[in-house]
Amino acid sequence: MSDVRTDWLGRWALYAPDRAALVDPEAGRTITYAEADLRARRAARWLRDAHGVAPGDRVALLAPNDLDAVLLFFATRRLGAILVPVNWRLAPPEVAHVLRDAAPRVTVVASEFAALAADAGASLSASPPVAAFDALVGAMDAGETLADDAGDFDAPCMILYTSGTTGAPKGAVLTNRSVFWNAVNTTLRLNLTEADRTAIFAPLFHTGGWHVLTTPLLHAGGTVYLMRRFEPDAVLRLCDDAGLTILFGVPTMMAMLHDAPAFASARLGSVRYAIVGGEPMPVPLIHAWQAKGVPIRQGYGLTEFGPNVFSLPEADAVRKAGSIGFPNFYIDVGIVGADGAPVADGEVGELLLRGPAAMDGYWQNPEATAETIVGGWLRTGDLVRRDAEGYVYVAGRTKEMFISGAENVYPAEVEAALAQHPAVAAVAVVGVPDARWGEVGHAVVVRRAGADASADDLRAFCDGRLARFKIPKHVSFADALPVADSGKVLRRALRDWPLPATSPATP
Repeated sequence: MSDVRTDWLGRWALYAPDRAALVDPEAGRTITYAEADLRARRAARWLRDAHGVAPGDRVALLAPNDLDAVLLFFATRRLGAILVPVNWRLAPPEVAHVLRDAAPRVTVVASEFAALAADAGASLSASPPVAAFDALVGAMDAGETLADDAGDFDAPCMILYTSGTTGAPKGAVLTNRSVFWNAVNTTLRLNLTEADRTAIFAPLFHTGGWHVLTTPLLHAGGTVYLMRRFEPDAVLRLCDDAGLTILFGVPTMMAMLHDAPAFASARLGSVRYAIVGGEPMPVPLIHAWQAKGVPIRQGYGLTEFGPNVFSLPEADAVRKAGSIGFPNFYIDVGIVGADGAPVADGEVGELLLRGPAAMDGYWQNPEATAETIVGGWLRTGDLVRRDAEGYVYVAGRTKEMFISGAENVYPAEVEAALAQHPAVAAVAVVGVPDARWGEVGHAVVVRRAGADASADDLRAFCDGRLARFKIPKHVSFADALPVADSGKVLRRALRDWPLPATSPATP
């Protein structure tokens, strides 16, 4: 028997069968809720009969933003299986790590990523079977449907990989329960309704692509316009042509939208507000959007919890510029000092979270899980403060991770790659401000005696070993790295290190 807490498409197919659930504006394709439910059921039958997918099995996905990729998630959860979206921006060794760790029953691969999947699989002792994305679509077009089944509400339904401070990607395990409660929290705080329409251009290997608005809006019965790429002029035209009601993006994207030629003529009259996450949005940019009639709701979240954790009411967009607002409805918040005791208002402490939207833990990584979830609280590693009115502000990160163009970059991972170069004796990487990408990497390198590797040589060495967004934009050279008495690198000193005179235009 179907569980209504997971069978969202089936319920909306009953209530509003002809309403648009998913739209591809570039291809001019629309899938109604009735069609979405049918296609997901057909995909579930195909996964079970053609590939033996059973409850608990992982199904990896290497595909661009596609309407049927969204429906694959609803197919796997109907089987009680677990979808593993794979970041196609990663290098083959990084993809191989994800596949090795997740051990999927089958990997569904779009044609444009076939070579990437083959290169990654070649390094695995047991490469998982591969199914063409076109075969999935064919089964959705004319296959048999699965009976009225649904996965356990408390069972895992998705694993999203996020790099750790040790450099090894970790799989955050989301359950049907956590996805459901994130949708409930989002609906309550953002006032989502079935009349809402949004554009999703964040990739579907990120929690932002899946769970900021896609799954919450499909839970609410709204319409998701899925875009394969972020093109500012196209997004602005779509706002007016489709009557979009909500926008979501990171500050870099919001700046690019503001600077696009179409911004001046865009009416944006249907847009109720824009949600901004990933990092604080510059105050002048908040005012620029406000002048266009679009309030900014600064938010905060993370893959391991939600990700919709905090939201600033649009009425406070200017008065409380820089704040992430209040926690969403069913979320408990703690702000504690190094001793674990709560800090007073105005003081900075580490943000702790508790609630049903939390991940279950990291896939097959009990050590990392135990470090992150302590006494029922999820330790975010982020430093925040709360003002006298209860508004929360991000003050910094206890972790060394930085965000470049909405992508998380962890210095240890980049340092490990650079350290493999024979000319590198020591290296440290920090994030530094960048006008276009928010932050980019700055590597400070100590060369081995007699070595003459240049910055371009080191960046070229990283190409193929790291995703492009992880490759440092700036590379400086030093006789020695600054260290504390303990021998640890003083990263705070590196953040003020002079940047080299010449660097490439993009990270």
